[in-house]
Parts: sequence; C-alpha cells; structure tokens
Amino acid sequence: MPVRPIRDRRGRPCFKKDKENQDFVAVRIAAGWSQARIAEDMGIDEKTLRKHFSRELENGRVFVEGLVLDVLLKQTREGKSPAIRQLREMLEAAGPQAPRGRSKPKSDEEEEDEDGKAAPVGKKEQQMQDAQVVPPEYGDIFDRIDRRH
Repeated sequence: MPVRPIRDRRGRPCFKKDKENQDFVAVRIAAGWSQARIAEDMGIDEKTLRKHFSRELENGRVFVEGLVLDVLLKQTREGKSPAIRQLREMLEAAGPQAPRGRSKPKSDEEEEDEDGKAAPVGKKEQQMQDAQVVPPEYGDIFDRIDRRH
C-alpha cells in the first residue's frame, strides 16, 4: 500500500456563510451599523464581509422591512389589534405607490403648472414635437416630383 501525504490545511479555515450570518448582517445594516463594526462583531475582515455578504450590505434594510411586514401581516390575519395598528402606520408612512407602466403623453393644456406656466421641454422632446408638425408647403414637394410609375 502506497504512503499518502498528510493533507494538512495550513492557515485560517475558509469562512462559511449561513442563513444565521446573513440575517445577522442584514439586521445590523438596517440598524445603521458600519461595515467595520459588523465585521469586528463577527470576527472577520471587512473584505471577507464584503465578499460573502454583498447582497445583505446593499439591501439589508429592504430584507428586514420585508420580514417585519410578513410578521405583521400574519398577526393581522390572526386579529391582533396592535399588529393591525402598526401595519396601518407603516403603510401610511410609505405613502402612495408610483404608477407603473408608461402613461399617455400629456397635451399642451395638461403640461401647464399651477402657476399657468408651461413646463420646460427638453431638446429631444422639442425635436419630437417639431417633427410632428407638417409644414404648409409640404404638399408642393410631391407636386414637383416627376411621376414615372
């Protein structure tokens, strides 16, 4: 039987990311902790934190707010009035949602402000509006073309 070399992994072991660590980072980012503080609390380097938890660092607040809303909705369905009040307050604080999709273009009358002034139009939008206007002498061009067909 041949002698096999001993597999000795030298150095620090690789960091293992799990769901508990993800939640830990997301909650602390939502609470406003700095990356240095989170990394120190976890006992890892900031580079390791950024490498393994980039999603949580960018969207941690969104993840945590989503979890809170899920819990509040579940408690609201169970009829718990404090949860109903808190969910209602969160939804009112969020304000109305922006409309989705493209709306139809406004006419000149609709583009006026409250002061009665027309809203400023950008260069490209002005070019598009100008392209839609047919000059009065446009019909003469076709009369001058030699009809060969």
